[in-house]
Amino acid sequence: MRILRLAPAAMAAAAYAPMKTPFLVLIATAACAGASTHQTTVSPAPAPVRADVHFVSGMIGHHAQAIQMAGWAPSHGASPAVRVLCERIVVAQNDEIVFAQRWLRERNEVVPPADPRGHVMPGMDHPMLMPGMLTPDQMAQLDAARGPQFDRLFLTFMIQHHRGALTMVAQLLATPGAAEDGPIFRFAADVNADQTTEIDRMSRMLDALTGSPQ
Repeated sequence: MRILRLAPAAMAAAAYAPMKTPFLVLIATAACAGASTHQTTVSPAPAPVRADVHFVSGMIGHHAQAIQMAGWAPSHGASPAVRVLCERIVVAQNDEIVFAQRWLRERNEVVPPADPRGHVMPGMDHPMLMPGMLTPDQMAQLDAARGPQFDRLFLTFMIQHHRGALTMVAQLLATPGAAEDGPIFRFAADVNADQTTEIDRMSRMLDALTGSPQ
């Protein structure tokens, strides 16, 4: 629209002052270029908060271990109630791993593998256990268990695992400037709500197995 307003003035000037025509054409061209540049300029996305990146990256390995633990239920003689719980854990945490990896990839961050041994990043000699994650000895103990023993160990260890996830959420929210990105806040809130609910459910299941309060 700005060029259209300039066009009649340029034509009138050409009729009375031919020497001004190149100058007016130059102004119109510059105006067009300036408008085009203004329209196509896009501000770069702000860099993600490092605490958000650390939380999302660490949760990938954390969830991967929970999925491996839950995946043993059918082959290790878990009870029907524990199997149902395990199926829910596998589905929910697989979905959250997909979200976490996509969020990192879209921000050009390193995307760690879903390694049940822990958090893996370039330059690390060994995977790092995030809060609540089982040690190799605990994982071996769970893998060796069968039937009711598996149920008891699974519930005990998964409560430990879930409490670690709540610790990770608390650490994130205690960091100034963290979790202000909408998707990260919702992710952290979902982890907090889901795993708090599951801790309560697993505690009651464990109490029923042991016959005494945990």
